[in-house]
Amino acid sequence: MSPTKPYRRIIRHLTTGFAAVLVFLALIVPDQIFRLPPGNSVFTALLRVPVEALIAGALLLLLPDRGRLGRSRRPLAAGLGVTLGLLTVVKLIDIGFFAVLARRFDPALDWILFDDGYTVLADSIGRGAAIAVAIGLVLFSIGLVATMTWAVLRLSGILQNHRAWAWRGLGAVGAAWIALTAMSFQLIGGIPVASHTAADLAAHTALALPNDLADRKRFAGEVRVDAYADRPADSMLTALRDKDVILSFVESYGRNALEDPRYNTAVLNSLAANSEKLAAAGFAARTGWLTSSTAGGGSWLAHSTFQSGLWIDNERRYRSLVATDRLTLTRAFRDAGHRTVGIEPGHTFAWPEGDFYGYQQLYDSRNVGYQGPSFSWSRMPDQYVLSAFNRLEYSRTDRGRMFAEITLTSSHTPWTPVPGMLDWDAIGDGSVYGPSAAAAPSPESLWKDESRVRTEYARSIAYSIDSLLGFLTEYAGDDTVMIFLGDHPPAPLVAGTSGNRDVPVTIVAKDAKVLDRIASWGWEDGIKPGPAAPIWRMDTFRDRFLAAFGPEGDPH
Repeated sequence: MSPTKPYRRIIRHLTTGFAAVLVFLALIVPDQIFRLPPGNSVFTALLRVPVEALIAGALLLLLPDRGRLGRSRRPLAAGLGVTLGLLTVVKLIDIGFFAVLARRFDPALDWILFDDGYTVLADSIGRGAAIAVAIGLVLFSIGLVATMTWAVLRLSGILQNHRAWAWRGLGAVGAAWIALTAMSFQLIGGIPVASHTAADLAAHTALALPNDLADRKRFAGEVRVDAYADRPADSMLTALRDKDVILSFVESYGRNALEDPRYNTAVLNSLAANSEKLAAAGFAARTGWLTSSTAGGGSWLAHSTFQSGLWIDNERRYRSLVATDRLTLTRAFRDAGHRTVGIEPGHTFAWPEGDFYGYQQLYDSRNVGYQGPSFSWSRMPDQYVLSAFNRLEYSRTDRGRMFAEITLTSSHTPWTPVPGMLDWDAIGDGSVYGPSAAAAPSPESLWKDESRVRTEYARSIAYSIDSLLGFLTEYAGDDTVMIFLGDHPPAPLVAGTSGNRDVPVTIVAKDAKVLDRIASWGWEDGIKPGPAAPIWRMDTFRDRFLAAFGPEGDPH
């Protein structure tokens, strides 16, 4: 016997074992693995029987040894391997999407989000490192498909060489799968032992395009239904003709920020302190909950849902919406005679969608005079944004009545550096922020500690609230009305995996008649909604608001 044969036999066994484990894991690992309970549950979830392996094994074994059908075995195995490899890449993307956006990747719609993900990654770890990660992921995906193809070919050869034993094994495992399915047997909640994970993923991927086409048709019909499309301008928002109205979105301000005891202290303290300041300045407030159309990211989907009264939960709906003349809240205020202003500090280039919304003046990161350091993804602190808004627009004596939408970005991931509140007169051009930005922890160091990530997230939300309501008590006049809300909850790393998409929404005013208009809404007093406060879908707000402050809401 050649001395090399035992060595080769060991190598063959190891490579066969590796191929079997690789294919098994590709078939049974769920795309929501990070939603599993803590402890040993991840390992328990691996105790599954994949029906796809049974079907593929039976197909390969049914092919004869010789002839035309026999020659098709290898191409069939290679095709199965390529398919499984591609599905595994999609599954890994799904795992990332569930971790960040609390939903699956949509292969028909979501490719544009990779560019946004790269931007956030570059802000977090640096552009060079982000490029290296992107190249690495592409190479890894190609390698995974190639390796999976090799693994299936390897196992196909083993089945062919041991047909009798293979049939016995498939029969036994198939019977076990049928029995486990009939019993709906589960080792941990929601994860059946009789698995069809890969088949479900294949179906979801294959149906993405037809589902998108069906939704496209559905959405075209939804756009045409608008109770306010033909409403005369002189009967729109009549109760707010003599008011300045400020609408502000607080990035990632979700229900979790108020109710999760692991990190909500900073936010609750901010709300309590600002409640006292608002009351001392003569303001009152009503607050409730809205269910956002997105989670973890995609702020523009929530903004457009809130403004248009349509449910915008994907990029295709958003692009279709902004190509229409759908009435937005901004355009309703413009038609009612208000000067409409948009403050978008996160934008670094021209924003053509501003015309759809109806803004007469747009400000972004390029034209608000900021000379300070970048705060990671957030180009500038929220307090500076509000100070610039006051300087450029709000303090002008010749502006007339105004509607302004201000997007606050300091609470955008990666939640470092978190600015500190300054005296409003000391903000200047923002260069004063240099030392605090330089002394803050880097995103790389922060994201090594999940507990610190949550704490800094809460600090950033508290800072945004302090900035927004500090502006109100510092500068707002008696005729100012403010609406502020969260756009969506943060990523599941912070918010958890419950799937809750509720965000707080608040209206603040000095004029009691403004809040009397929404008395029928059942919102609670103050700026902190309680657990029992009403919950509406975000797309219902536009029509309720227009009705409350139009002729329909006049006292009878």
